Amino acid sequence: MDKLVKTKELYDCTVPYLAPIFEECEYPWEMLPKIKEIAKKLIENGIEGYTLISEGVLVGENVKIYPTATIEGPTVIGSGTEVRPGAFIRGGVITGENCVIGNSSELKNCILLNKVQIPHYNYIGDSILGNRAHTGAGTICSNLKSDGKNVVIHGDIEYETGLRKIGGILADGADVGCGSVVNPGTVIGKRTSVYPLTSLRGVYPADSIVKGTKEIVKRI
Repeated sequence: MDKLVKTKELYDCTVPYLAPIFEECEYPWEMLPKIKEIAKKLIENGIEGYTLISEGVLVGENVKIYPTATIEGPTVIGSGTEVRPGAFIRGGVITGENCVIGNSSELKNCILLNKVQIPHYNYIGDSILGNRAHTGAGTICSNLKSDGKNVVIHGDIEYETGLRKIGGILADGADVGCGSVVNPGTVIGKRTSVYPLTSLRGVYPADSIVKGTKEIVKRI
């Protein structure tokens, strides 16, 4: 099974204000150091139909933000997105449309494409989540190795990223079960599902079911 890691192999980006960076970066982790500046530029230039609701926070139409959510800039929240109670958005976050950022979930330096759902008690740091990606309750995208060294992507070859912090790279339609840990630099392919309570490490192919860290079957 092919362990695909290039941006064009993992994502179909139809978000107009994110399309340029997805076209520019051969590998998705190359976007991570650029997210904050892109968010700042989008806020400075504005997006048609979007409103600046506080310093550094730009939101689209029909966005629902509960009063107990905390949002720091620079952050761009796509139209139709719901930010639930207790959510903490720490800045450097850009979402597409119709996403769900769940109760007590924490986000920093990440991109969410359209219809991403991170509904309950999730941590999403230094990560890229594709269209319709979903993380079950309590899923953690761990973004820093215990030894503090740069993250290496372990695919068919080793990719030296030069970055100390990389969380999860979840392709379009990736679905991670409750209570799972996405270890630094893990790549989950398109339409791949992960069983609950799985510790994920490395690159998982598209259209698969991950039953354990190294137990993978092709989806029928």
